[in-house]
Amino acid sequence: MSATTAAPPTPAPGPSRRLLGLGLAATVMFGFCLLPPFDGLPVAGQRAIGILLFAVILWVTEAVDTTVSAVLIVVAIILLLGFAPDLTDGTRRLGIARARDLAIAGFANNAVVLVGAALVFAAAVSVTGLDRRIALNVLARVGSETKAILAGTLLVGILLAFLVPSATARVSAVVPIVLGIIAAFGISRDSRLAALLMIGSAQICSVMNIGVLTAAAQNITMLGFTQRALGQSVTWFDWFLAALPFWLIMTPILYLILWRFHRPEVDRIEGGAASIKARLAELGAMTGVEKRTLLTAAVLLLLWATEGRLHPFDTASTTIMAIAVLLLPGIGVMSWKQAQTSVPWGTLLLFGVGVALGMVLVTTRGAPWLAGLIVDGFHLRQATPFLIIAVMSAFLIVVHLGFASATALSSAFIPIVISVLQEVSRAGVPVNILGITMILQFAVSFGFMLVMNAPQNMVAYGTGTFTGRAFSRSGVVITLVGYAVMLLLAATWWRWLGLTTV
Repeated sequence: MSATTAAPPTPAPGPSRRLLGLGLAATVMFGFCLLPPFDGLPVAGQRAIGILLFAVILWVTEAVDTTVSAVLIVVAIILLLGFAPDLTDGTRRLGIARARDLAIAGFANNAVVLVGAALVFAAAVSVTGLDRRIALNVLARVGSETKAILAGTLLVGILLAFLVPSATARVSAVVPIVLGIIAAFGISRDSRLAALLMIGSAQICSVMNIGVLTAAAQNITMLGFTQRALGQSVTWFDWFLAALPFWLIMTPILYLILWRFHRPEVDRIEGGAASIKARLAELGAMTGVEKRTLLTAAVLLLLWATEGRLHPFDTASTTIMAIAVLLLPGIGVMSWKQAQTSVPWGTLLLFGVGVALGMVLVTTRGAPWLAGLIVDGFHLRQATPFLIIAVMSAFLIVVHLGFASATALSSAFIPIVISVLQEVSRAGVPVNILGITMILQFAVSFGFMLVMNAPQNMVAYGTGTFTGRAFSRSGVVITLVGYAVMLLLAATWWRWLGLTTV
């Protein structure tokens, strides 16, 4: 199957474009920092916003790798804030040591531990081949009709969301299987059937990023900010309960939209089920490491779902325990060397620095100042919780068009979202700050419209089975329908759960 995965990668920006993006980011940052002081904004806060603009431009232009951007952001925080006036005593500087501590403070966050543990767990599922076995077992049972194969592909995406806490890893598990089906029957890679299955794999992944708390790193980013700013968190089950209607409604709608825009040339793939069963037979009987990984995953899901109800352990603690089991000699399923080479450590670095940047914006009062501009600009002081959700979710969906990483988007804007909600709460609007923050985090995962809006989209696009234009044609409709479903749930389900008002 490895031969089928050798697709050309998405071309990276050229050196001149990278230099232009880096130069633009630095120019905007220093330019904003050198502007005359703003009323109500400390110098440190002004520089923090400058660093935010620097980060956003780096992420949007992809001038440097996201891991490199994390290092540059740390350097910017140390240098610019280290020489800024202290927030409590303007006669002295904040100091390099304190600025350094602010730059790395995100790594002392419970959410970072959860992301790291989740990435190791995702590596275990991939290393043992459990993800491929689950995918093949599902597809082997759906038959040869292309409608059934599409439904099976979406079902695989749903099931893997509960077991693989990485969007990119989930799509990467499905891609070689789908390409194997295409190759086995001589179907062209640029066929509508290939596009249908590949786009479906990516889009259901984005839907389930909303459906399951542990399915995506950007969700954990939000937890890091709410724990720090509000002293509150969201349990796995509370998230699941809130998001359940969204993915239950969106999955059949996603199926219909994809079929409408990418209807395949054939209604059946003769022998398709037999081919998948042959691939499943190649895997042989379920191995001991697969069984132990599946058992660990089942226990972990149970612990996540019963957090705070049947036991006192939080999601991060139970995930760490699961990792310990998977790494134990004798009963474990992989060595640390395997985990080390399979985990995208750059994601963890970006996550920690993103959390730190958000904390810097709050600490220097940059985020509350920006929140005031948004509240006044959208006239949110007199708005209802429903209108706030409608305006802010639309804002985040539009802003996401410029981001290739939902984790980066969450790092940049969730601290501002929390500050906006705190501002309107002080104005007398009865908002549930934690609940609405979670709802708006759902909007952060709306990577449906453009190929570059999510890494899982890029993985699917790298197969060469569809064009960016084909992806966007159906993606625009999926985005609009998803936004409408959010508004429906804001007026009903989320209001009934008490997530919108206090």
